[in-house]
Amino acid sequence: MNSYLNKFNDTVKNTIFHKLPKHEQEFIRGKSVEFGFTFSQIRQIIDIARDLEMWGEKTIIDIFPSHTQKKVLFARLIKAYEELKNRPNSYKNFKLKNIPTEQKFSFKTQEKDGLGLGLCPVASEKTRCCNLLTLDAVQSCGFDCSYCSIQSFYNQNTITFDSNFATKLKNLNLDKNKTYHIGTGQSSDSLLWGNKEGILDALFEFADTNPNVILEFKTKSDNISYFLQNDVPKNILCTWSLNTPTIIKNEEHLTASLDKRIKSARALADKGVKIGFHFHPIVEYENYLSEYKEVYNSLIKEFKSNEVALVSFGTLTFIKPVIKQLREREFRSKITQMPFVDASGKSSYPHATKVEMFKSAYDSFALWHKDVFFYLCMEEHEMWKEAFGYQYSTNNDFERAMLGAYARKMGMEFFI
Repeated sequence: MNSYLNKFNDTVKNTIFHKLPKHEQEFIRGKSVEFGFTFSQIRQIIDIARDLEMWGEKTIIDIFPSHTQKKVLFARLIKAYEELKNRPNSYKNFKLKNIPTEQKFSFKTQEKDGLGLGLCPVASEKTRCCNLLTLDAVQSCGFDCSYCSIQSFYNQNTITFDSNFATKLKNLNLDKNKTYHIGTGQSSDSLLWGNKEGILDALFEFADTNPNVILEFKTKSDNISYFLQNDVPKNILCTWSLNTPTIIKNEEHLTASLDKRIKSARALADKGVKIGFHFHPIVEYENYLSEYKEVYNSLIKEFKSNEVALVSFGTLTFIKPVIKQLREREFRSKITQMPFVDASGKSSYPHATKVEMFKSAYDSFALWHKDVFFYLCMEEHEMWKEAFGYQYSTNNDFERAMLGAYARKMGMEFFI
C-alpha cells in the first residue's frame, strides 16, 4: 500500500488535486488505493471532480458508482460524467462563486517590440476565415468572461499599453490601393479603456489618414463618451458582442448589461456611426433558442438595417490551455459543461447543435438579409451551406464579399 500511495502522491503533484475539497481528496485517494487506478485514470477522476464543482453539480462522491470491478466501475463513472455534459445546461439553480464584483488591475506602459499588427490569432485554413488583421492596441482585458481565451495569453491583473503606439501607427505604411479591415478587439476590449494613454486619439488619427482602412472597435462595454464628444471618421465601425441576459449574468462578469450595450450602440447609430453585432459565443442551455431570439428581435425593432453593417455568429471553441486555466480557477461556471467534439483541432459542440443554433439565428434576421452582411466566425466551410443556405469557395472570396459590403454601407471606396 505504501508503494502505491507514494506513486499516487507523485501522480497528483502537478495536477489540480490540491484545489479539491479535503473530503474529496481523501475519497479519491482511498478509491485509488482500493482499485489501483492508473496514472491516466487518476488524472481523469481529478478533472471530473473539479468540473463537477465548477458546474455546481453533484460531487464526485455522489456520482461514483458502486462496483467491485475497476474496469466496469470506471466506465460507469465516465458515463455518468458524460451524461451531465451532454444534457443542456440549466442556470435556474446555479449559484456563482468567487466572481469579482469590481475591476481590480494595474496599468503598465512600456515600449514594446513591433506594432502588434497581424492576422487574427485564431485564423486557420481548416475553417472559413475573413482574413481580418488584428491590432494589439492594448494587452489584457478588465472584463472576466469565463470562456475568454485572453486569460490564457496575458496576465489578467496587468493591463499593458505601448508607450510608442501612436508613433508606430503614424509610421505604418499601407498600400493606398488596397482596402484593409483591422480590428482592435482581440487582445483586449476596444472601448473599455476610453482614451487612456491617448489610444483613441491615435486610432482616430490613423483612421482619418488612412481612408482605405475599415477600423473596427469591438466591445462589451458602454464606454462611448469619446465617440460622442469627437467627430468619428466614416471608416470607423463600432461593433458590440452581445449575449442573452442569462449568459451575461452568469458568464460575462463585469461587462455592461445587454440593455447598456444596445443603448450605446443606439447612441452611436444616431450619430451616424455604422455599427454591428457579434453573437459569439452562442451558448446552448435550457430554452436558449427562444432567449437568443428575444435578443435578435429586440435589435430588429431598435435599429434600421441601413445602420447595421454586420451580424456575426460563433460558438464556444476551446483549446486545452484554456480548459486547464478554467479548472485552476476556484470559481463556478457552466461554460465547459458541454459535449466536446473535435472542431478543426479545438473542442466545440457537435455539428448538429451548431447547425441548429446558427440556422435559428440567421433565420431570425430574415428582414435584414438583403441589407446586412452576415457571417460565421471560424466555422468549417460546409457549416455555411447548412446554416445560411450558401457558402464561399475560399477565404479570399469571403474577405472580398465582406469588405465590399462594409465599404458600400460606410460610403467608402472599395479597392479589390
